Amino acid sequence: MSVRIAIIEDVASFAATLEQSLHASDAGIECIGVFPRAEEALLRLPTNPPDVAIVDINLPGMSGIELIARLREEAPGVLCLVLTTYEEPGLIFEALRAGACGYLLKRAPVEEITSAILQAHQGGSPMSPQIARQVVGFFHRQPPSKGIETLSDREASVLRLLSEGAMYKEIATELCISLDTVRSHVRKIYEKLHVHSRHEAVRKYMGG
Repeated sequence: MSVRIAIIEDVASFAATLEQSLHASDAGIECIGVFPRAEEALLRLPTNPPDVAIVDINLPGMSGIELIARLREEAPGVLCLVLTTYEEPGLIFEALRAGACGYLLKRAPVEEITSAILQAHQGGSPMSPQIARQVVGFFHRQPPSKGIETLSDREASVLRLLSEGAMYKEIATELCISLDTVRSHVRKIYEKLHVHSRHEAVRKYMGG
């Protein structure tokens, strides 16, 4: 039985090479589509869901992490496997909390990527060795970074949800507050932690 995949990758040459390599692997992997933008994938995949979506993180417009969170809602049967160049702890945990079933680096050989797709389809959580070490290291992390203790209980709740990949609208619903209030809390979190982005705030929350 074949495993149906979709590739969400904005570098056309890499996507084409990956598709050709997977097809030539004789592992029973069928690519049903390549999407250079998350928005296009989100429009198409819920009506024609693959078994596994291969998702890059750094995409134009909506990020791969946001796409994973949206697919979890709109196409819950699709398994999302991250394939990226990024190995920062914050991004790893953002992706996993958003719903990714595994996390691979683009420099992985095609045999490893092929094996990871099959593992994911069979219920596994494949990770490149470097990523697995990051995950293990999380459980031995240092105490929370300076500044976390200055957050109010509500700000801490907002940051926790951000680290789980929640979007502003989801945070507003979860905490029964308005979108403007969520944005206000996020601005205060950035100020207190001396950061300028969601990624940096999550890294501090993770102890990075």
